[in-house]
Amino acid sequence: MASHGFWSLGGDNAGANTGSQSPSTPRAWCQAAAQKLSGGIGSKLCALLNVGEVEKAAEPGAKQPPETAAGTCGCNKSCNCTKAAVGFSDLYSTDLLPATDGDTKTMTFLQEVVDILLAYIVESFDRETKVIDFHYPNELLQMNNWELQDEPATLDDILISCRATLKYAIKTAHPRYFNQLSTGLDMVGLAADWLTSTANTNMFTYEVAPVFVLLEYVTLKKMREIIGWPDGRGDGIFSPGGAISNMYAMLLARFKMFPEVKEKGMSSVPRLVAFTSEHSHFSIKKGAAALGIGTESVICIKADQSILVALVQGFVPFFVSATAGTTVYGAFDPLIAISDICKKYNIWMHVDGAWGGSLLMSRRHRWKLDGVERANSVTWNPHKMMSVPLQCSALLVREEGLMQNCNQMHACYLFQQDKHYDLSYDTGDKALQCGRHVDIFKLWLMWRAKGTIGFEAQIDKCLELSEYLYNKIKDREGYEMVFDGKPQHTNVCFWYLPPGIRYMEDKEERKKHLHKVAPVIKARMMEYGTTMVSYQPQGDKVNFFRMVISNPAATFEDIDFLIEEIERLGQDL
Repeated sequence: MASHGFWSLGGDNAGANTGSQSPSTPRAWCQAAAQKLSGGIGSKLCALLNVGEVEKAAEPGAKQPPETAAGTCGCNKSCNCTKAAVGFSDLYSTDLLPATDGDTKTMTFLQEVVDILLAYIVESFDRETKVIDFHYPNELLQMNNWELQDEPATLDDILISCRATLKYAIKTAHPRYFNQLSTGLDMVGLAADWLTSTANTNMFTYEVAPVFVLLEYVTLKKMREIIGWPDGRGDGIFSPGGAISNMYAMLLARFKMFPEVKEKGMSSVPRLVAFTSEHSHFSIKKGAAALGIGTESVICIKADQSILVALVQGFVPFFVSATAGTTVYGAFDPLIAISDICKKYNIWMHVDGAWGGSLLMSRRHRWKLDGVERANSVTWNPHKMMSVPLQCSALLVREEGLMQNCNQMHACYLFQQDKHYDLSYDTGDKALQCGRHVDIFKLWLMWRAKGTIGFEAQIDKCLELSEYLYNKIKDREGYEMVFDGKPQHTNVCFWYLPPGIRYMEDKEERKKHLHKVAPVIKARMMEYGTTMVSYQPQGDKVNFFRMVISNPAATFEDIDFLIEEIERLGQDL
């Protein structure tokens, strides 16, 4: 029979071991694990969860369990833990592999690390734990010794450092963490990330990364098919984030129009201008700065009249970046209309779908990207809505071979032309980087585990939760929406008005007070550790909450909790 989920380990007799506890709780699970798992792993995990109780979100002044001494197992009762018997206090990294007879010590040490990670994972999904154990920077610097020393630390110290690092880390997998576009923790993706680090190779040639290079080829082709390019033809690469993917697109657009710029530089080309939407990501201007085009050459476009003005002034329009899912509002530019303009003036069309590109996986929502198949390039970040562990960003390019011609430098010590295999799989010369991290395996393995329909269901659920939040607060007393109409993505932008300012007649005074509300509530969220959600101003609009939902662990109850928590923390403002 298939497992009913992560906490199903206890089986039918879980109740006998947990008393009145629900088998769906971490405590019940770990007690079952202590019996089921071999090698004392379950007992170790249970012990670590005991220690982790200090992380529980509690009312101010609540009594916390005493911290255990370093080097002990951390249990407050008798158990089968073997931690105390393991002597890491006399061992150093030089005692581990590749040291002679280092295999047993290495396995024991890494098992300890895995125990720490497993405990942290379990806690991260427990709603009774804090999202964050917040301390101010100067406090955190003083609480632990973070300084680097000339002498090596013992492995015992290394394990203590691992625990301390996770203790003060943000639990981004927590069901009530909504702070960024990238949230959640997928177990298959995590396993893939561990495997990737274990393989520890570079993506520049087939000879050093044969499987990973092939998986990148297969996955990029599938993504191009989903975009709508015939037979998935084209090119692409995984890069260190959407900002770099967008810069790649701008680089290719410039090379396509003026290939001589590669050797002769910007002095060989006329004054170039790029166009982007008003609320586009800052990386478009950053890319223009990095490429020597200049931020003043990036024009926020509202109609093709802007292009005509640029032409009259003697500028050369070479690049239009449409946004599919803006960072703040989650808005989608009209891609079909923009593609018509680009075709009319023969300009490269790029779609920045870093945030919204994953909606292509949903039959219910992909219409929001109608026209994307007419783009020359697309940025798509699976580490956002698809919850692939950071980082995982792809640039997809419609024209095959353009990336190679634009970026290749023919380094003969890497890209020898007389190798005994198909050299088209040596992808490194088309990248700006030499060393390139293996980002593909996380996405590929998750896709295998979920299938396209699994990703679709995950994305549809997040959009359903955002619609639930919008419907719940749009007419609720004390809330005002930042813009009219139902959000296009999972971004729900709103103001919370505490009772003290709801009926202020002086609009300027009301605006001044409202600007301070979101930062104070956010600070209180972090100090209590109950939840996290982002805020910001936008144009002439004072600070508002930007709620985004990409966390697969979130539920309707978590949305209800967020609303109640905002009201609790802000009622006295």
